[in-house]
Amino acid sequence: MKITNLHVYRGPCEVLRDLNIHFPKGQWTSIIGPNGAGKSSLLQGITNILSTKGNITIDGVNIQELDSKERARSIAWLAQNSDAVEEFSELTVYDTVMLGRIPHQGWLHLPSELDHQVVQQSLLKTHTQSIATRYLHELSGGERQRVLLARLLAVQADILLMDEPLANLDPPHQADWLNWQKELLDQGKTLVTVLHEIQYALKADHLVMLKQGKLHFEGSSDDPATHQALIALFEGRIRLEKLGKDWVSLPA
Repeated sequence: MKITNLHVYRGPCEVLRDLNIHFPKGQWTSIIGPNGAGKSSLLQGITNILSTKGNITIDGVNIQELDSKERARSIAWLAQNSDAVEEFSELTVYDTVMLGRIPHQGWLHLPSELDHQVVQQSLLKTHTQSIATRYLHELSGGERQRVLLARLLAVQADILLMDEPLANLDPPHQADWLNWQKELLDQGKTLVTVLHEIQYALKADHLVMLKQGKLHFEGSSDDPATHQALIALFEGRIRLEKLGKDWVSLPA
């Protein structure tokens, strides 16, 4: 997926301007930046929730040329937990996850056997099969997040956009999420995540840094220049240290 000269608007206000970003196919890109940098707005622009000016292409095809179902089958979107709870609060867990299959269904068609199989697999993957009959508003924050991740997986899209996917997840479920990332990459999926957890963001193949509505830096997560740009992004208030095979962020 490639973004060229992209401007994103929240109502009349321009929140992102003149972005040129490449999200490598079949790789994991993490978007990081200070509060208010425009990270969520970028994902909302890609998914057509916010208005945009510029070009967003997938394999050379402008996504504006895709109809809504084609776009929904190509790009799956995980909103921030708090945004989704109000929208789906009166649905059961099972029905919430089944929403991920809508792009594959015809108008007024009942879910197919395949749809039910995919939903069951997604529930198993996220350890939410035991709460499938409960309503979303009855769940804890971590349970809701896993349900929304199950809905994302059920879409079976080639590109997965995730806005703070680790929100409310305890350490074991954060580890599960990292394992899903590896499995999805093995399937050739393109992953784009907005993360505040720098140690997890650095596990991605590629980093995109935003600051004050502009691109600050884009590069490989293991490149020393990327690490220097990351420290500069947070005004020298963090430092990066190697812990085993991984990089972690610590106060400067």
